[in-house]
Amino acid sequence: MKLFVQSVMFIVAVSGLLTSLSVDAKNSAKAAKLAPYQQRNFQDEIFYFVLPDRFYNGDKSNDLGAAESDAKRALSRGGLDATHKGMYHGGDLAGLTEKLSYLDNMGITAIWLTPILRNQAMQNGTSGYHGYWILDFTEIDPHLGTNADLKNFIDQAHKRNIKVFFDIITNHTADVIKYKECHGDDGLSWLFTKGNCPFKSLAQVAKGDTYTPFIIKGNETLKTPAWLNDINVYHNQGDSHWKGESAIRGDFAGLDDVDTNSEKVTQGMIDIYKAIIDEFKPDGFRIDTVKHVNTEFWQAFSPALTVHAKSLGINNFFMYGEVYSFDSKELSSFTTQAKLPSVLDFALQGAIRSTLVEQKGTDQLANLFAQDHFYQTDHADIDSTGIQNTNANQLVNFTGNHDMGRFAYFLKESKHNYSEQEQIQRNLLANAIMYFSRGVPVIYYGDEQGFVGDGGDQASRQDMMPSKVASYNDDDLLATDKTTAVDNFDTSHLFYQTFAKYAELYQQYPALRFGQQSTLYSQNKAGIFAIKRAYAVKDQTQNIIVVFNTAKKMQNLDVVLNKQSTALLYQSAENESGKIAPLSFAIYQID
Repeated sequence: MKLFVQSVMFIVAVSGLLTSLSVDAKNSAKAAKLAPYQQRNFQDEIFYFVLPDRFYNGDKSNDLGAAESDAKRALSRGGLDATHKGMYHGGDLAGLTEKLSYLDNMGITAIWLTPILRNQAMQNGTSGYHGYWILDFTEIDPHLGTNADLKNFIDQAHKRNIKVFFDIITNHTADVIKYKECHGDDGLSWLFTKGNCPFKSLAQVAKGDTYTPFIIKGNETLKTPAWLNDINVYHNQGDSHWKGESAIRGDFAGLDDVDTNSEKVTQGMIDIYKAIIDEFKPDGFRIDTVKHVNTEFWQAFSPALTVHAKSLGINNFFMYGEVYSFDSKELSSFTTQAKLPSVLDFALQGAIRSTLVEQKGTDQLANLFAQDHFYQTDHADIDSTGIQNTNANQLVNFTGNHDMGRFAYFLKESKHNYSEQEQIQRNLLANAIMYFSRGVPVIYYGDEQGFVGDGGDQASRQDMMPSKVASYNDDDLLATDKTTAVDNFDTSHLFYQTFAKYAELYQQYPALRFGQQSTLYSQNKAGIFAIKRAYAVKDQTQNIIVVFNTAKKMQNLDVVLNKQSTALLYQSAENESGKIAPLSFAIYQID
């Protein structure tokens, strides 16, 4: 967006976009200034969520994955096509290691990697660049490097005091099992025109209406550990249609659905991830497709891994699950009933989108936060059981992701036809809500460079390194005249600089990380949303008010501050006395 780049200072002066733009990357919030990672609370973190394949290519020798001579890993070779958005592009762990300073200087304290275990490289005309088609749960995908490369990456991140979280999968493995009724006797045919194997319920199975699962000759030992090659440890009921019983027992888009109802499988998965912790010592896990696994599995899995990590001295090991739901009651059931420490807060993402994309009232946010009590638990003995107490401050906040798409895309596609400048302002305000409301913030890689995209899934997984994908390179990125056809690690980018400032504020004031949140003001239209974050530990007390203005007009602050004695800590735009500028926010401390 050339207009913005050519006239940043003009926009700041005239429109009051940001009063503190100049954040020297060398002096921004760095992890080294914080408590040691071994001791640091989860609520101290600022996450960066990244697909390693799309970030940076540090070792071109692994671009094709497994070696041509490696018969054991033959299915993990190939799939490289840097011009195709659904194929491998060459990014790897060596590239991430090389760019750690870029993340550190933005204030990132924890890196969340998409799955990095060895994948089936190709399936149905696209590749496993994303990592969700696992064949081997004991080693790193050769497209990304080796186990030694991963250990080096973690070691280098830890030296910078940055944590590393793995994205893990228990719901399914790569698609190896075939059904004669769907794929023919050879497993290579397709017998249905609709493109899936209709799900068969338990009631149908009980009556003998079942599929005949089998493994194509030569593929009988593809998976590791070996017990995963047993057909009987899978549900084998056909493809999920995402509702009812199929949501738990159905194959996820054809992927082999593991029978997590089985005690053998539950213990097997616990053992797999205990071994991962033993070898690599990650700081925590993000867990994929949580709501597609039965609750009883999580009740066993989560405490067992927490206890195991603590036995190795990883006392703050933490897990959060992906529950793709915008309903706080459903989300909270996975922390209170399923015993997961936390979940990604899709409900907050939805509320931010409602207020800043759709221009609905700020009561959308107030109504969401009024449900935070659903997440509260109080377990008396958490050390021996591994079951952790939960609360809304531990939820994981985000504005967009690799499945639904980027927040910038939602703005671009809005019926309100936002101008370039307004897209930038709304994007920055959305991230401010994500940072300074209760919960732990996550930056989706590329957002700090103004990436937009054309939708979700493959369309939102652009390259940070110079891209050769035409549908990526025609994007009009925010706050820059660059495209994705060139290197996008610009530490002077407005968004990068602004997120570094947000990180600095987040780390400077404990109330913004640990404070009990209450809503001070909201309304049924675009305008003011104000929250209080109250923090009191021993002799330290801090009460902070954060005021957001989602309207396109200046708003009066009387309804919030109401003659309270406050000190202004930060404002994202120049304000008149007693007012707050359009699409901006301000942070106050109560004296």
